Amino acid sequence: MYPLVEIPELVQHYAPSFEEVFSADAFVEFQRYVSGLIVSENKSIDGINRLFVVEGRNQSSLNRLLTESPFSLEELNQVRLQLLDSLPGTQIKPKGVLGVDDTLLIHYGQDFEKIAKLFDHVTQSYVWAHDLVTLHYSDDETDYPALFQLWEPVELEKVEAGLRAAGIRLKASKELLKESEPNKWRSYVLGVWHRQQKKQEEIRGLYDNKLILVEKMLAQWVADHPRANLPVTFDNWFTQPDFCCFLDQELGLAYVGTLAGTDKVNLKTGQLPLADFAARLKQEHLAALSHAKKPIFEHIRIPFKGTHETYYSYCNTHRLHTFGRQRLVINYRQADLSDTPTYYLSNRLFWHAPGITRIRRHRWPVEVYHEEGKAEGLDQYQLRDFRGIQRHVALVAVVYSLLRAAQHDPALHTRLQRILHVNLEGHPAAGRRAAQAHSLWCLGLFISAGLAQGQSLRTILAPLIQAMCRV
Repeated sequence: MYPLVEIPELVQHYAPSFEEVFSADAFVEFQRYVSGLIVSENKSIDGINRLFVVEGRNQSSLNRLLTESPFSLEELNQVRLQLLDSLPGTQIKPKGVLGVDDTLLIHYGQDFEKIAKLFDHVTQSYVWAHDLVTLHYSDDETDYPALFQLWEPVELEKVEAGLRAAGIRLKASKELLKESEPNKWRSYVLGVWHRQQKKQEEIRGLYDNKLILVEKMLAQWVADHPRANLPVTFDNWFTQPDFCCFLDQELGLAYVGTLAGTDKVNLKTGQLPLADFAARLKQEHLAALSHAKKPIFEHIRIPFKGTHETYYSYCNTHRLHTFGRQRLVINYRQADLSDTPTYYLSNRLFWHAPGITRIRRHRWPVEVYHEEGKAEGLDQYQLRDFRGIQRHVALVAVVYSLLRAAQHDPALHTRLQRILHVNLEGHPAAGRRAAQAHSLWCLGLFISAGLAQGQSLRTILAPLIQAMCRV
């Protein structure tokens, strides 16, 4: 725990950009909350409130920031992105990429609004969690969340009523499942909704699944950044024909998706799983090398975050089952092709393996953000209210963005260097440590000033100890 006797320099530096978003009282609590998310190991409202040992306040003030203050999340996010756009290092760049991913914010117990029992691929079990869907910007200098949204569980009764109102009949034989096997009834109703939402807009509006959330975020991004024209990349779960078609036909965006070895390619000789197709190409490649002929897999190098990575790539245009004509890339990391290959597809048929691989590589930073964001408190909320949880998530995104901005801000570097005599390293964790170090420095100055005024150490520390130990 790092007791705070004043707002950390990093927060003081950037807070004025956000002042217009909040009322005067809420702006004070915003600075306190963001400071606590950066400095404290305990990201709960109580843990953050205990940090402020000089100006003690009731934790209800911080709680009201998340549950009652009338600030707009849309305006907060807009100001956050404007701040990042004001620094050359964090501005959107021509070779930037938008990555799509989601992560589970796991909690024990179901006493949280709109929490759901979801499958966790890490533990291979079902857990109580909220699901955060993120559209993440990345280039070789920086990355940060662009847009994000918490997925909300389906309101089955609303969907059922909407289907009936639209004249869509639900099978009477399935109605019995509603009482006897509710999970099967839910799957049936959602299956009907999924088929019908492609045909009728009012049916689509009954429920936002994760793909629809991403489609809405991307549509908003394109509307807000009409000249950016950034490619989008995503993992196998999001690589679905309807989603790819939406990106290509509705938004006109280039994409790089991810396929599994079980996905199929249509060849003149018939349909073949990609794993079998890669194995065939591998044998042809090794045979070509043994006869000093042109290899099937080309040696390529791609830039990524200041380094270069090597791959052995096959790239060609194929018809992929359910996707149509796509640019297919198969990558190995080992020269002898002994490792497990990865499979990518793109709607840009003139692109080559290095460009497609580089774009797909920029999906990884969104996973890093989800992990580092959890270190900043992304999943450490104790609020039960869904609106409050949404605001907590948005404020964590602010923290991550401030730490990213700090890496590329010479003015802030100069101020921290003057105070701490240390150089700010190029990653968010370094900014967090610098904020903690500044807090320690301010605490030392506070104690030093008291001693210079003739106060005893016990007198100086007594109110701090009481504040830290208060109930």
